[in-house]
Amino acid sequence: MNDSTVAVIVVAAGSGTRLGRPEPKAFVPLGDDTVLGVALDAVLGMSDAPYLVVVAPDERVEEARAIVAARAGGASVAFDVVAGGETRQESVSRGIGALPHVIETVLVHDAARPLTPSIVFDEVAAAVRARGHGVVPGLPVIDTIKRVDARGRIVATVDRSELAAMQTPQGFPRSALEHAYSRAHGEHTDDAALVESVGMPIDIVPGDARAFKITVPADLHRAEQLVAERADTAAAITTPAGAASVVVPRVGTGIDVHAFADDAGTPLWLAGLNWPGERGLSGHSDGDAVAHAICDALLAAAGLGDIGGMFGTADPRFSGAHGEVFLAETVRRLADAGFRVGNVSVQVVGNRPKLAPRRAEAEALLTRVVGAPVGVTATTTDGLGFTGRGEGVTAIATALIVPGPGQA
Repeated sequence: MNDSTVAVIVVAAGSGTRLGRPEPKAFVPLGDDTVLGVALDAVLGMSDAPYLVVVAPDERVEEARAIVAARAGGASVAFDVVAGGETRQESVSRGIGALPHVIETVLVHDAARPLTPSIVFDEVAAAVRARGHGVVPGLPVIDTIKRVDARGRIVATVDRSELAAMQTPQGFPRSALEHAYSRAHGEHTDDAALVESVGMPIDIVPGDARAFKITVPADLHRAEQLVAERADTAAAITTPAGAASVVVPRVGTGIDVHAFADDAGTPLWLAGLNWPGERGLSGHSDGDAVAHAICDALLAAAGLGDIGGMFGTADPRFSGAHGEVFLAETVRRLADAGFRVGNVSVQVVGNRPKLAPRRAEAEALLTRVVGAPVGVTATTTDGLGFTGRGEGVTAIATALIVPGPGQA
């Protein structure tokens, strides 16, 4: 058994009647696998192997055990499979009951969100440990939301700036989750709502668009397309040397340097985040050295030039623009050129701001924008040079991109 203090409970006991399939949702085929199998791959891709509990329909426990064993054994992950209850809440409760006593942090994940990237699990677990209370991933609501009455008539427009769409995995200190379940009254739509109901705090961290829930046939079709694209990319990367269509990943490096602004009122934007109370960086845009370095690394890998040549420091359209604008456009241009992002690593060099307390938040946001894992680290130069004197920040990024089908 591994000695991890983190556990992931994968809830796979739902019937999925709206999907219109004869088998329970988690056992519906997805590519060459099942919804549950794909979901497990994401969990087992975590940087630190968790203890795994799968909650399956009573009549499918042995089938689920075989699916889990085929994967977890190779990854040396300890696991258990238990029968679910009549409701999701009861199923999660049974999953909690199967946890070893050494577990301190619990992530609850719906198998119906099989394409949730592994990095989301890592970031939620890290945030729970750092903050000591519940953490859930969420996405901003982009559609206009209306409140309607029983007749379907619009009553009011809801301010969407105060709304977020919740995803899983949802993470909690074990003690908090057990306490909430022991005091639960009535059914709640997710674990965050249940924990909220007993007065415990919940934070939201950026989610990922790929963590959508399979509910209706259109969702399953979307998931099938994404799984097929992923399989095509994997097949391309592993094509034997000397074959007719060898596809090789490409790597690029980007470096960006910005001095701190003279105006103390300039806000600091770094790694896509606003840092209240910190002096901002000078620049034509928001001076986000991390975002700019990532753009340069991606563009260099694709042979598409650099950020200065693409956007131009004199272009008034980008005056004050945030790093997300440049990242999103860079990723779009890579896609137009036939490339997909594999992953990005970026290191921040400077005395401030202190990145560690918000590293997970920064990585989750950048991962969502780039559409691939982004790792962020930080270091100082021990008082030497431009950054050591506290005059500014340097960011160094390395990006791996993969040619899409038909590209060499």
